[in-house]
Amino acid sequence: MTRPPTAAQRRLIDAADPVTGRLRGTPAQLAALVGRGLAFRHPRPPHDHFLTPAGHRLRGPEPAEAERTDAPEAGRVFAARIGGEERPLGGPARAREVHSAWQGLLELRRMTNPDGALDRPCAWERGHLVQAAALALEAAGHRPAEGDDEEGYRVRATPQPDAVAVREPDGARLRACAATLEGAGWQVGEHTEPRTRARYLLASPRRA
Repeated sequence: MTRPPTAAQRRLIDAADPVTGRLRGTPAQLAALVGRGLAFRHPRPPHDHFLTPAGHRLRGPEPAEAERTDAPEAGRVFAARIGGEERPLGGPARAREVHSAWQGLLELRRMTNPDGALDRPCAWERGHLVQAAALALEAAGHRPAEGDDEEGYRVRATPQPDAVAVREPDGARLRACAATLEGAGWQVGEHTEPRTRARYLLASPRRA
């Protein structure tokens, strides 16, 4: 399990620009956040540092949310629901959390894609395929599977290094997942399992 950030690192994260996630700190402090996957160094001058989606989600809930039972657990790193979680979080706080994570990912695309494109996945997504695809689906309102429940999507890694599999028993909802991923900049193909004849998607980030 990833160690939580130190108190000093939390102060840097909380002090980041609320919209862009731009960070200010010493080179050593910023490098430590990058090493934890909570920040990235912009490749273009002046090479500022910005929060990643994981860094954005480490910010504490607003005071009004602090007493809510559906508020995110303090210090928990955001993770998109890939399907199959036993006790998934839900409620209005989760919806806000997912929306914020998706907006953070779009900002990451803008800052790290060479042409600033928002309609094409960025390097972070290509390095975190399952989480990136699941976030696109959850942010669009698709329902992930819960536990052993057959209904809902499941996103899983595949032997192909640049593709994920998306399974959803309902054909209409599977096609809706495909449309969402295509709209989020993924190349999607529908396939059939040879043994079970179940339909599933193979999705990979579009590069151009």
